[in-house]
Amino acid sequence: MEERKENVPPEHDVNAKWDACIDHTTRRFVYSSLGGAFAGLLFFRSPVTRWASIAFGAGLGIGSAYTDCSRAFDAPSSSSSPAAPKSRETSSVSQAADE
Repeated sequence: MEERKENVPPEHDVNAKWDACIDHTTRRFVYSSLGGAFAGLLFFRSPVTRWASIAFGAGLGIGSAYTDCSRAFDAPSSSSSPAAPKSRETSSVSQAADE
């Protein structure tokens, strides 16, 4: 028997978005934790501050991945893409055209 697969456009493929988000989150968490560990070994002597630098790096990685995932899913609660204000040049040009 032949299995039929529907062709879903990439912007509507939720499974691919989730896969990419999990991949980004895992990668950024690990890499930024390693960066925090390296910075902790390089700059700090106390084990507490070294762990804090690892935690800070991990937080940066998770936050970065969260921002990208919210953009991928077009979350309206994301504050990363506010509406662009009108520039003064555009409004002055439109006023001059009205006169």
